[in-house]
Amino acid sequence: MPNRRFADGEVVMGRWPGSVLYYEVQVTNYDDVTHLYTVKYKDGTELALKESDIKSQSSFKHRKSQSSSSSPSRRSTSRSRSRSPGRPAKGRRRSSSQSREHKDDKKKIIQETNLALLKPSENNTRRYNGEPDSTERNDTSSKILEQKLKPDLEIERVLDQYSLRPRKEEKKKEEIYSEKMVFETIKTTEKVSAKTKELEFGGRFGTFMLIFFLPATVFYLLLMCEQDDPSLMNFPPPMPALESLWEARVFGVFLLWFFLQALFYLLPIGKVVEGLPLSNGTKLQYRINGFYAFVLTAAIIGILLYFQFELHYLYEHFLQFAVSAAVFSMGLSIYLYIRSLKAPEEDLAPGGNSGYFVYDFFTGHELNPRIGSFDLKYFCELRPGLIGWVVINLVMLLAEMKIHNQSMPSLSMILVNSFQLLYVVDALWNEEAVLTTMDITHDGFGFMLAFGDLVWVPFVYSLQAFYLVGHPTAISWPVAAAIIILNGIGYYIFRSANSQKNSFRRNPADPKLAYLKFIPTATGKGLLVTGWWGFVRHPNYLGDIIMALAWSLPCGFNHILPYFYVIYFICLLVHREARDEHHCKKKYGLAWERYCQRVPYRIFPYIY
Repeated sequence: MPNRRFADGEVVMGRWPGSVLYYEVQVTNYDDVTHLYTVKYKDGTELALKESDIKSQSSFKHRKSQSSSSSPSRRSTSRSRSRSPGRPAKGRRRSSSQSREHKDDKKKIIQETNLALLKPSENNTRRYNGEPDSTERNDTSSKILEQKLKPDLEIERVLDQYSLRPRKEEKKKEEIYSEKMVFETIKTTEKVSAKTKELEFGGRFGTFMLIFFLPATVFYLLLMCEQDDPSLMNFPPPMPALESLWEARVFGVFLLWFFLQALFYLLPIGKVVEGLPLSNGTKLQYRINGFYAFVLTAAIIGILLYFQFELHYLYEHFLQFAVSAAVFSMGLSIYLYIRSLKAPEEDLAPGGNSGYFVYDFFTGHELNPRIGSFDLKYFCELRPGLIGWVVINLVMLLAEMKIHNQSMPSLSMILVNSFQLLYVVDALWNEEAVLTTMDITHDGFGFMLAFGDLVWVPFVYSLQAFYLVGHPTAISWPVAAAIIILNGIGYYIFRSANSQKNSFRRNPADPKLAYLKFIPTATGKGLLVTGWWGFVRHPNYLGDIIMALAWSLPCGFNHILPYFYVIYFICLLVHREARDEHHCKKKYGLAWERYCQRVPYRIFPYIY
């Protein structure tokens, strides 16, 4: 193995990817496997460079001094070709002097630049597109801009050599060239940074523990809800016999539900859209028919109720259904990891390619596992678990009426069902928006998402409805009205913030968005600093938390168990927010620092 040439901490000259320009950088790391140096530029940008793209400062200065003196014949030729017969000598001398001064200024700008775009006005022409959230993407405007940045190199060199370019055009060219270098740098970084270096969730040990901790948490919550006194002081809850946790018929019903939703997914209804560009530049196609699947499911449930089919079976075997879902998600995770071992490098997930079995198994090794056109991750994201959540809530409502001999469900149960039904319908109606989330664009499909989609969402998110069956809580109409208003506020913040972000991403030049201001970034995106995104950095998370509180309040205050969802949701969103902060800071650099100064609060205004 060849020895490394440059040591950590050494200041050298690194070539900017896609150009012939060298800048002063500091070596921070060296990968013995890929033989790439991680270097840090003065503005904080970190890139992985080959050894051939790095030179010592002494050799660089020596070459620079040699190249700075051109041959006399070349200078003579340059002057003779740049003369115009109709211009006097005095004008020619002034133009030559101005050209040399401009070239000197241009060299100074290139040497001292922080490798970012020149600072334009915040309400500049909206050719930028993006937001300070985990759902960033390279949109159409960015691609059009990049395609336009391919001028004929010979013509460009002639214009520069003989000073035939107007001053304004040269300045504009410098800005465009800077943007071009940034685009090329991002692409180069994505290609050379194949391995996941920064591990989340406590690394290998943390993910290993979560594989056991998450199922244990689900079973603990369900067992506690079945107790007459679900107090935290009554720990541990009585454990059922192991043989009672498994029933083949229950597992068969779960498989029937899963494949029924898969059948709805394959129906040729709904529009087909393209996802975000992958690392190789291709785009996957997705059929948007989640809302149609929900309508078909509702029709089937209605038919079953009409013929008096006993849905109480799900309530009586609720724990067995949770076990069946957990077993299925584990089997699916094993299949996903085995098939990912044969997947090409470009199909692997940026966040699940660490080389460690446990970590990659948990986070997901392959980004978009597909069987033909059937996208497993996208299907599980919204269909079996999310629609199943609504079905479980309905079953709990019917169980409450049957167990307590009620002709009508309680007001608390109606509120919980209505609030969560609105949330699910909203997600399915705006299904296309999920294609820009971190779950789709960054995370692989492994145990984390498989268990979360198939077990955690339907069986933990329905905790309030399950709790109310065994612990009925009466609330007055004024209290119910206050809770409805609270949920409405949370939903309004959640939906309007996401709509504002998605509209700005699709068409930042829309006249309806003229009131929005943003900070341009080197990636061609913009960070919104007005509207909801100028209020806090993650207003959609704020709306989520307010809604989660409204879902739990109908359960009263006798026990903290129904508020587990609120506590969990706050912890989850704080984790995601920290993840987004790290990702955006690394991607946007100085522009993100400016954004954080403009919008200091992350989720809770004046608090956090």
